[in-house]
Amino acid sequence: MADIVIQLQPHIFAALLYGSLGFHFWNTRWCERDNQCVACPMQPWERIAIAGALSIHAYGLYTALFADTGMRFSFSFALSLMMWLAVAIYWLESFMARMEGMQPMVLPLAAACTALPAIFPQVHVVAHAGAIGFKLHFLAAMLAYSLLTLSALHAIFMGFTESALHKRSLKRSLNSLPPLLTMETLLFRMLLLGFMLLTLTVGSGLLFSEALFDKPLTIDHKTLFALASWGIFATLLIGRHAWGWRGKRALRWTLTGFALLILAYVGSRFVAEVILGKL
Repeated sequence: MADIVIQLQPHIFAALLYGSLGFHFWNTRWCERDNQCVACPMQPWERIAIAGALSIHAYGLYTALFADTGMRFSFSFALSLMMWLAVAIYWLESFMARMEGMQPMVLPLAAACTALPAIFPQVHVVAHAGAIGFKLHFLAAMLAYSLLTLSALHAIFMGFTESALHKRSLKRSLNSLPPLLTMETLLFRMLLLGFMLLTLTVGSGLLFSEALFDKPLTIDHKTLFALASWGIFATLLIGRHAWGWRGKRALRWTLTGFALLILAYVGSRFVAEVILGKL
């Protein structure tokens, strides 16, 4: 028990940092008051603080996932890892575009997901984790999930901002968000890269299932959800290129594909580990 508590300390500390930074960005960029600094760019100390939280989070993930007994994983660590990658991508994007207005939503979500391993500490040892092919498959999957998670967050914010513009009820706090066209460009950039990684993940899982997992390919609910998600993102990208899909149609397709992708792994692991009690 003491070892588990020690291993979870970085997760708890990182969750507190993410939550504190999320409150800070909300208080300085979103909170409606006279002296609100809507257009203030991200300060150097804010970038350093986010980088520090990412470093602590990364250390906690590495020490928890890679133990002497082998690689361990669970739905809570999947969500925690995805949000680490999401925050890291936002942090990198902030050097090229205004991202400070997105932090009040991203950082609290990261805090919640980072704390999940402390709430659901159950893990299972991953078989064949030492194989190079499996590591590449796993890395592609986590990068794809993270990028498509980020795309879903963008879709939510774009829908909220577009609705406010149409109603002419745009609050001062929304002025801290990136321009709508910039957000749309970022959305489809991340969707394309995430789709490419998802294609690699699904393709390697289907074609090399026996080599990666030491068992023949089986068509289960996880595979069906992943294929359905892949099909939705493929249709969206084709529609964008061929017919210029954008706006609410693109947002609906993005959120639908993301929901199916989450069900493909995180949902099935949650049911198995928490509801059914299987590791």
